[in-house]
Amino acid sequence: MQLIDQALERIFQLAPVDLNRTAVGGFSDGASYALGLGLANGNLFSSIIAFSPGFIPPATRVGQPRVFLSHGDSDSVLPIDRTSRRLVPLLRRNGYDVTYREFHGSHTVPAPIAQEAITWLGWQAGAGFEAGDLDVG
Repeated sequence: MQLIDQALERIFQLAPVDLNRTAVGGFSDGASYALGLGLANGNLFSSIIAFSPGFIPPATRVGQPRVFLSHGDSDSVLPIDRTSRRLVPLLRRNGYDVTYREFHGSHTVPAPIAQEAITWLGWQAGAGFEAGDLDVG
């Protein structure tokens, strides 16, 4: 993680980046790692999107990025009772602004949830990224 942190710091020094408009996200294990990376680099990422995460990797947390988290109530890969239903209250207790969407379904990212995450970010349709790009169901 330290190497990634250093690489991010360097990239953000070299390129003009609006730190109010940066995000990291992922699905499943990628969501877990997005949470870890985003919370450890809250000075670089203003937002984190985590679709069906399983855990938050341990790391020193920096900053207060906002978090969008979703999870299916019938997820058999990463059961919701052992994951998001524990992670969301933990994040909130630690002062993070969390938008949580629990949906009826399995280990997937339904298109309406993906669209809500994009809307939550404040991205506009036609900006080179569409909600369907996230449909991994």
